[in-house]
Amino acid sequence: MLTRRILIALTAAAFIAGAPAFAQDKSIVVSSTTSTQDSGLFGHLLPLFKKKTGIDVKVVSQGTGQALDTGRRGDADVVFVHARGQEEKFVADGFGVKRYPVMYNDFVLIGPKSDPAGVKGTKDIVAALKTIKSKNAAFISRGDKSGTHSAELNLWKVAGIDIAADKGPWYKEIGQGMGAALNTASASNAYVLADRGTWLSFKNRGELDIVVEGDNRLFNQYGVILVNPAKHANVKKSEGQAFIDWIVSPEGQKAIADYKINGQQLFFPNATAQGV
Repeated sequence: MLTRRILIALTAAAFIAGAPAFAQDKSIVVSSTTSTQDSGLFGHLLPLFKKKTGIDVKVVSQGTGQALDTGRRGDADVVFVHARGQEEKFVADGFGVKRYPVMYNDFVLIGPKSDPAGVKGTKDIVAALKTIKSKNAAFISRGDKSGTHSAELNLWKVAGIDIAADKGPWYKEIGQGMGAALNTASASNAYVLADRGTWLSFKNRGELDIVVEGDNRLFNQYGVILVNPAKHANVKKSEGQAFIDWIVSPEGQKAIADYKINGQQLFFPNATAQGV
């Protein structure tokens, strides 16, 4: 009888000791872009999500290309990125379950207040890039296969410029995130394409300012995808889907809209929009 009591006591103690570890395991990894992290959006959203669900979110902040690669390897449960073509291929190739639109903002062309290329105040991003190229004005590219980098390369292509062949000393690829690209542009008084959210939260502006904005070609859509558990059994399907369900719910969408810096809204929820 004594042995049985000891066994029960030891079993109960082991269960109690293991309970915190089990509770701590209620977490997911979200592989996302540097813009959602650098803008402070996740710092605003994740405490609200945890309060609602009890689920911790660990963010791996990378460029979109790297974030999707992290999902392909099964090293994340959810990817939250902004390059629709790449996202759709990720799902079509079987690495993701379904793509959900979440929110949008826009890209802006940042440049020195002195504006050596003379493009400030225009709304035509393609014309501005052509002028920057023709004047060999300093330009910083993220060069990191991110959503912003992909958008930049596409804009050069639309402008009829083969940047891989036509770049010179004026065009510098740094292979880093948005914050680092803005810091480099600030230090060298160069132009750089940035997402508006990171720009609004960026402190080290120096002599930089927005020089081109408002072109429809600068639209910047974000999507969220559950990594396919059929590809990677370690994916936390229920917790990952809970994050997605919350972020596209009225509550999550309101939380996105509520995030502002100096009264300016950084991201605009559009989970119910079609074709974005």
